[in-house]
Amino acid sequence: MRLLVSGGGTGGHIYPALALIDAVKKKEPSSEILYVGTHKGLENKIVPDAGIPFKTIRIQGFKRSLSLENFRTVYLFLKSVRTAKKILKEFKPDVVVGTGGFVCGAVVYAAARMGIPTFIHEQNSVAGVTNKFLSHFVDKIGISFTEAVKNFPASKVIFTGNPRAQQVVGMKPSNRLKDYGLVSNKKTVLIFGGSRGARRINEATVESFPFLKDKDYQILFVTGSVHFDKIKEMIGENSPKNVAVEPYIPDMPSILPEVSCIVGRAGATSLAEITALGIPSILVPSPYVTNDHQTHNAQSLVSARAAEMIKEADLNGKSLAAMINKLMLDDNLQKTMSENAKKAGTTDAADKITEILTQLIADSHR
Repeated sequence: MRLLVSGGGTGGHIYPALALIDAVKKKEPSSEILYVGTHKGLENKIVPDAGIPFKTIRIQGFKRSLSLENFRTVYLFLKSVRTAKKILKEFKPDVVVGTGGFVCGAVVYAAARMGIPTFIHEQNSVAGVTNKFLSHFVDKIGISFTEAVKNFPASKVIFTGNPRAQQVVGMKPSNRLKDYGLVSNKKTVLIFGGSRGARRINEATVESFPFLKDKDYQILFVTGSVHFDKIKEMIGENSPKNVAVEPYIPDMPSILPEVSCIVGRAGATSLAEITALGIPSILVPSPYVTNDHQTHNAQSLVSARAAEMIKEADLNGKSLAAMINKLMLDDNLQKTMSENAKKAGTTDAADKITEILTQLIADSHR
C-alpha cells in the first residue's frame, strides 16, 4: 500500500495518524508511507522522530471573525492545494488519509479532486471545520464518538474509534512510580493538565492538598514545565508526603497502567488512552477549545458512567478533593467505572481503518 497521511497542529491529530501508520506497516510491511504536515506544527518534530518520511506545505487557518487575514488564508489554501497536487503526483499514493488540522484540508481536497481514494478521521464528538469541509469530497469518514455522525453525510460515516487506543491497550505496569518517589502497587491518582499543563487545574490541586494529605493513596501531580517553578513556590514546604510533584513525565502513556484514577482534560487522545486501559477519570474540559468539544467528549463518558466531570468554572480545591476522595475511597465505584470505561472505548480502530483503506483501494481498481 502506498499511503499518504496528513494531519497536524496538535497531538490529537498526530498520534492517531501514527497509530494508523503503525497498523498499516504491521499488516503490510512493504507499504510506502509519506506524511504531509506544516513546518510550524508539532508534526514537524514528532513525525520525523518516528522515522516516517515527511514533507511540509504552508497553510494557515481561518479567523472566526471577519478579518483581512482571511483573504491571505484563502490565497495560501489555493497555493497549498497546488503544492499538494505536486506532492501527490510525485508520490502516487493508493489512498490518502486526513486526521484533522488545516494542513490536511488542502492535501485531502487535492487528492479527492484528482480521483484518489480518500478517508478522514474525526477524533472528537464535535467535528472540526476542516473535516466538515472535507466531508463533502471524501469517500469515507471514520468517527470516534457516535455523536459526531450528525456533522457528516451519514452514508459516508463508519464508527471506528480512535486508533491511538490500539497502541496502549496492551501496556503492562512498568514500575516507574518509584522513579518519582512513590510506592509501586499502591493506589495512585495522576493529575495532569496536558503537555504544557493547565493553570486552573494546577491551582486547584494545590488548594486541595489540605483535604488529601494522609489518605491511603498517593498522588502524582504533573504541572507542565512552564508552570512548575510557580507551583513549587506556591507549595513551599507544605507538600503532603503522599504527593509527588513533577514538571513533566517522559513517555506518559507508559505510566498509565499503574494509575488508579486520572484527573485531567478531555482531549480525544487522552480519552482514547484511558478507555483502552479502563482507568476511572475526573475530567476538567478545557473551555478554550473550538466548539467546546472537550465538554462534549467528557459528557459521553459521564453518560456511560465511566467518568466524572467538573467544569472549570466550578473547579476549586474543595470540589476537586471531594471528587477524588469519592472515587479513591470506594472500591466498588472504581471497579464499575473501570469496566464502563473499557466498554466505552474501542481497541481495534487502527485495524478497522486499515481494512477500510484496503477496500477503498480495491474499489478504485474496479
